[in-house]
Amino acid sequence: MTTIQHGLSREIDTVRREALDHLDTLRSASDATLWEGAFLGPKGQVTSLLRGLGTLPAEERPIAGRAAQQLRDELAAAFAPLRDRLETEALGLRLASEAVDVSLPGRKPTIGAAHPISTMIDELVEIFALLGFQAVFGPEVETARYNFDLLNIPAEHPARDVWDTIHVQTDGEEIVLRTHTSPMQARTMERIQPPVRVIVPGVSFRFEAQDASHEWQFTQLEGLAVDRNITMADLKGTLQEMARQLFGPERRIRFRCDYFPFVEPGVEFAVDCAICKGRGCRVCKHTGWLEMGGAGMVHPHVLRGVGYDPDEVCGFAFGLGIDRLAMMKYGVDDLRAFANNDIRFLRDFARAIG
Repeated sequence: MTTIQHGLSREIDTVRREALDHLDTLRSASDATLWEGAFLGPKGQVTSLLRGLGTLPAEERPIAGRAAQQLRDELAAAFAPLRDRLETEALGLRLASEAVDVSLPGRKPTIGAAHPISTMIDELVEIFALLGFQAVFGPEVETARYNFDLLNIPAEHPARDVWDTIHVQTDGEEIVLRTHTSPMQARTMERIQPPVRVIVPGVSFRFEAQDASHEWQFTQLEGLAVDRNITMADLKGTLQEMARQLFGPERRIRFRCDYFPFVEPGVEFAVDCAICKGRGCRVCKHTGWLEMGGAGMVHPHVLRGVGYDPDEVCGFAFGLGIDRLAMMKYGVDDLRAFANNDIRFLRDFARAIG
């Protein structure tokens, strides 16, 4: 250190003493950053000393300049190893806090699963494939000709009332959201000649009140078989075998006479309620039975409408509620649960059937 006195001698000594004293108190990398800014930074005290050289007499400036630069070098030399040590310690602490124990088991990834209705459709398609039926699919937005006319439902039939059918506004042909999957009966028979054995899974729409066993949008499975010498016994045997494979031998089924315009005779197909075991509950409306759908022998008018000769061929058709089949198989007491997209229900359901 120079012993020649000049106008900045006292200030340099003061800064040196203050800087070295503070240097001994640094305990962290953030403290070191603050110290460096206060003494060696662009706005630090050493920089201020160098900027003050212009106020000294010309003969003192070289001496004061060298003394100030010497101070900078001295403080930088004392600061560098301390800064490196503090930064190393900070890095060590950060790495320790972020350390990963590679011996711990990994987090199980969240894997999606098929929706319960999709699972039920796949199971039904497989069951009916073993019975000789092929799965086909049709449009959800349908013309009135296929949805009603070709199914022996004339324009004045109550089923075509606006309160049951959701209509699509159009200036041309009457367009509706299909009220059942039955339109594919006519579309399929127009396309191919007997023998015919198809099932049609898909979504249907009806403007009706929602409750534990009814939805305005529901999933249906249509079935059609047309050939020579088909009888009602073939229809009953087909549905009985489907119920046996789907629900097991302990489930009881019931056929009762019913009316549907596109079949004659018609029957209602029901399964004893799996929720209450046939004792009666709100789901089955305290009857012990839950209707799965309607069925019957294809009406001769329907066969004629697609170019078939009802004197030569006959057939049966059925329409089953896939949502209700899923309710009975898995004991779900509210049809609306399938459409609510409650992730807890779907996750538990996937775990239960997985």
